[in-house]
Amino acid sequence: MMSRLVRFGVSMEEELLARFDALIRELGYANRSEALRDLVRERLVQKEWREGEEVVGVIILLYDHRKRELSDELVELQHHHHHLVIATLHVHLDEANCLEILAVRGPGTELQRLAENLRSLKGVKHGQLAATSTGKRLP
Repeated sequence: MMSRLVRFGVSMEEELLARFDALIRELGYANRSEALRDLVRERLVQKEWREGEEVVGVIILLYDHRKRELSDELVELQHHHHHLVIATLHVHLDEANCLEILAVRGPGTELQRLAENLRSLKGVKHGQLAATSTGKRLP
């Protein structure tokens, strides 16, 4: 079932609007309404994160698999947080480097903590968490 659209007016400085219009053209939005809806959704997702709502995402890790015991530490942390990790993908990039992608789901604060714990392991070269809403509370 589709929600009813509501029209409303927004006032802003001419220069700010011009910069916004240039940005949304660059990003490929068809119109201001689509861009504004995305901005509002982004803020709602941020609110879900702050309030500890369930979110989903991926933790991306680049690491040197030659680092002694690192693979075991990564697996141990993932098993310890099995309630957050729903799937993993392991990619051998070359003889030394591996890419690991963890699909995760849970409270935003817990996912952030897990990402930080994984990223801080010696031998992890880079780590990043990218997450979004589950969509349950997002119109």
